[in-house]
Amino acid sequence: MRKLHHPNLKEIPVSVVLRALSDPVRLEIVKTLAETGEQCCGACGGSIPKPTMSHHFKVLREAGVIHTRLDGTQRCISLRRDELDARFPGLLDAVLRVAEPA
Repeated sequence: MRKLHHPNLKEIPVSVVLRALSDPVRLEIVKTLAETGEQCCGACGGSIPKPTMSHHFKVLREAGVIHTRLDGTQRCISLRRDELDARFPGLLDAVLRVAEPA
């Protein structure tokens, strides 16, 4: 299994993070992770097809919003909350606070 790239948040502009959070599915993933903590990728998708979820996870990972940890055949997803809060103070909380309920 190949190693996943996790970008340095210091190199990511806020526009990339906001673009990643603008999709309702990705926003729902982030809300779930904010409420429950780390989840295996299968627990975040519901009825959405696996290739579609993989795309959403990739967009969030490349925007620096999530971290993906490999655990055997599972991929465990968590928010990079501390890093996001350090780089963009209050951004994640503000987006989650005004997000429409699913």
